[in-house]
Amino acid sequence: MIINILAVGDVVADAGLDFLTGHLRALKKLKDVHFTVVNGENASGVGILPRQAEDIFAAGADVITLGNHTWNRIQIAPYLDECPYILRPANYTSRVPGKGWGVYDGPRGMRIGVLNLIGRCEMDPNFDNPFTVADGILAGSDADIVLVDFHAEATSEKGAMGYYLDGRVQAVWGTHTHVPTADVQILPKGTGFVTDLGMTGPAQGVLGIPPQQSINRFLGGLPARYDAAKGPRKLESVLFSIDTAAKKCVAAERLDINENG
Repeated sequence: MIINILAVGDVVADAGLDFLTGHLRALKKLKDVHFTVVNGENASGVGILPRQAEDIFAAGADVITLGNHTWNRIQIAPYLDECPYILRPANYTSRVPGKGWGVYDGPRGMRIGVLNLIGRCEMDPNFDNPFTVADGILAGSDADIVLVDFHAEATSEKGAMGYYLDGRVQAVWGTHTHVPTADVQILPKGTGFVTDLGMTGPAQGVLGIPPQQSINRFLGGLPARYDAAKGPRKLESVLFSIDTAAKKCVAAERLDINENG
């Protein structure tokens, strides 16, 4: 059986939520998608609120993953314990709400594991080692296939994780940097991989915010609350096709929608 997995890049602000709502279900139907994972950690600009998580589920997500902005909207904390379909990074060191690993029902009784990890290069150093945390979780996994969202800054760390898990999971994708990478591939042992999915939200901006706000930061201006950029929007994602008998990814392709055409 071939199962099609859609991984959608970081949803940014209301612009991203609206565009996801308007396009995700049609894209899933067009590509015969069986299971969808959406990174939602920037749905509130930075962080995510429970109502925004509900909007992402209503748009067509099966699982939501998060990242370094998980706690920027602390209202999400109780929701992480209440809803099993939203994951925060599994390698947080402190006792925090929620979980970073879940196993979910897929088509024909398939058990789909989703693992959310966060990198340590150029990020908060107080995370546990994502590589060894992955080892521990996979050692006890009862999932038929496993998908990994690695939320990290450094492309080298993301690439290393892909090769480290090659043959042990079916797909690894990077999130966080909001820039889609051109290296969609199948690694030597059968794991689908891309360094970064990109983002869903404003298409004309710097990581989703107005260019002038980002420029101001690099010129040493006063810090200010980021707004979402105006103008056209985009949805960036990757489709992984997995042979469930061989437990290998057999195809991977980028699926992007841009209002600019």
